[in-house]
Amino acid sequence: MDLPPNVAFVDDDDDLRNANRQTLELAGFNVLPFADAMSALRYLTLDFDGVVVTDIRMPHIDGLELFRRLRTLDPDLPVLLITGHGDIDMAVQAMQEGAYDFIAKPYPADRLVHSIARGIEKRRLVIENRRLRLELESSDENLPLIGQTPAMQNLRKTLRHVANADVDVLIAGETGTGKDVAAGLLHEWSRRRTGNFVALNCGALPETVIESELFGHEAGAYTGALKKRVGRIEHASGGTLFLDEIESMPLSTQVKLLRVLETREITPLGTNEHRPVDLRVVAAAKVDLGSPEQRGNFREDLFYRLNVVTVSIPPLRERKDDILLLFTHFLQRAAARFKIEPPQITVALQTRLMDHDWPGNVRELSHFAERVALGLGDLGSAQISQPAKTTSLPEAMEQHEAKLIRDALNANRGDVRSTIEALGIPRKTFYDKLQRHGIDRGDYAKAKPAS
Repeated sequence: MDLPPNVAFVDDDDDLRNANRQTLELAGFNVLPFADAMSALRYLTLDFDGVVVTDIRMPHIDGLELFRRLRTLDPDLPVLLITGHGDIDMAVQAMQEGAYDFIAKPYPADRLVHSIARGIEKRRLVIENRRLRLELESSDENLPLIGQTPAMQNLRKTLRHVANADVDVLIAGETGTGKDVAAGLLHEWSRRRTGNFVALNCGALPETVIESELFGHEAGAYTGALKKRVGRIEHASGGTLFLDEIESMPLSTQVKLLRVLETREITPLGTNEHRPVDLRVVAAAKVDLGSPEQRGNFREDLFYRLNVVTVSIPPLRERKDDILLLFTHFLQRAAARFKIEPPQITVALQTRLMDHDWPGNVRELSHFAERVALGLGDLGSAQISQPAKTTSLPEAMEQHEAKLIRDALNANRGDVRSTIEALGIPRKTFYDKLQRHGIDRGDYAKAKPAS
């Protein structure tokens, strides 16, 4: 159950303070009353999660001085000033200095409640943004696999456990989930981190090139091979070979890769020499290679050879509690790159972030954060699906009633007596509803009964 929002109410007039306290408590606020500014200053801290309301005219430390001291403590703390008519100029000056709002006496209760409610929402956003930044600062060791959900905690734990096992690993996950990041961490957290981390996207190279890239070739091995080339597999010896989108690898290359995995030897194109290699293979696929329907032309024996350990990365829609933390990280990173201040994450933006399914996963979220940092991330340009327009209950009932009448007319071939008996309504009501819904009984007079 959520606790009521806090309001620190400072006023030296006991009657006014108690009256406002009752009003605000009835409106759902938790009121912290203070009879003077010093009492409030002793209580309020940087992490106060509410709004301060203070009268301007008070002895010793007046409301303006209280505001300025609170602004020094926390410039983001909303302070609302209550003024007499003679204090309005001072209140306007305070607004220019950063005060949240001012209300002139006498004021209606709903004016005070409304202003405080807006201030509470602003404060909530500030506190939430600070919390996210602190979580990011305290989770540096989790970068770049950011996330506090159980799924991400288990993923990091699994990767650390597997990293030094020196076994081949298959990483499964949708596009944009961070399979390349997980592969890089398997290398960095392993004893092989002093060796090379060599990555190859199997879907980005044509079949005529991929074998040369993987296995290398000797000079003259084929037309255009003017000099010897060390392949990616040999270059990764002593380190890690990362094969992304391995499901796209041509069948002929799969056969040769299987042999390398079994023998830990390569035979470059243009030679019969067998060269030993010491490597770990990390492969990534965006389809389920264990499913014959999704595997397609991918060799089953190669799948089993790679599938010593499988690590699955959950899509973003299955770990939505990580979205705000991730987005904050990407927003700060983008702002630093563009050399600008990161914008505040508003309630509307939070709602949109949480409502979207993110089919492009973390990659899509990162790109959206860049647009927001540049001021281009409004809801129209974000290319985030908008919720479907819902039909109100009265509209839905009207539509349903019209359908029932049409169905009854159709079933009774437009006969009025039979139709009103089927509907159970008076004749006058029947004709009134025909007119309201724009239904012409004559359209059904010759219709065949619905089968």
